[in-house]
Amino acid sequence: MAGFFSSLYNKLSNKAEVDWDELEADLIAADLGPKLAMRIIDDLQALGRQVTANDVIDTARTRVSEILPPDLPPPLPLSGDKPYVFFVVGVNGVGKTTSCAKLAHWLHGRGSPTVLAAADTFRAAATEQLQRWGERLDIPVVTGAPNADPSSVCYTAHQKAINEGAKYLICDTAGRLHTRHNLMEELSKIHRTLGKQDEHAPHLTLLVVDATTGSNAVEQARKFHAASPIDGLIVTKMDGSGKGGVAISIYDQLGIPTRFIGTGEEPEAFALFNKRSFIEEML
Repeated sequence: MAGFFSSLYNKLSNKAEVDWDELEADLIAADLGPKLAMRIIDDLQALGRQVTANDVIDTARTRVSEILPPDLPPPLPLSGDKPYVFFVVGVNGVGKTTSCAKLAHWLHGRGSPTVLAAADTFRAAATEQLQRWGERLDIPVVTGAPNADPSSVCYTAHQKAINEGAKYLICDTAGRLHTRHNLMEELSKIHRTLGKQDEHAPHLTLLVVDATTGSNAVEQARKFHAASPIDGLIVTKMDGSGKGGVAISIYDQLGIPTRFIGTGEEPEAFALFNKRSFIEEML
């Protein structure tokens, strides 16, 4: 037992009986959300007996297991001559650019040539960061001039990936506040531009969320999903104080599954989401 549920178990083990209000607050603090917290408490109260720490943990894990979908397969290369396109979005500071580099490394390590597009043209540091990752990992990075149209960078990178036979293209977009309508509209424009060379691109739109941000991550997902439909999450900072409850809440409320998780700064600290491991290790 690890993470938040380990501390909750220790806390409950030292009590003669459960304080329901306190338990509800603890479950909500784990980023499970009020509705799921109440479902867990209803299940526990329905036992009709003295509730133990093990009951709480087992019931919570059962509920989480029922909510989360089965594991999804890894994105596979397309059968034709067009690359599989990832469109990566998120707010500032969630680890988006690093996640793009890690995803590229993960794909590259499986024998799939990958191209990175540095479409955050308004922040020079973002382009430089992705270029450094590209040099470190030996993965080509397509950049644009400062303040260039992000759509043009993605278009050029898509051309390069097609011409060079790359299996994957990852577009790293600028971090943006989910409350800024004009910036959200820009995502729709990039989406349309990618479709000019392949009507099915992008094939997977991933939202990067920080596991430590709690309920705010749910609101981010809601706004981004409305602007540019999200196919999955990359949940970062799962190695720190992040409890991982955001992955559960976002799927429970919006039906967006977690596809990848980041657990550290190194390129290898990145993996496909595994439901069983998540429940056992993170919860």
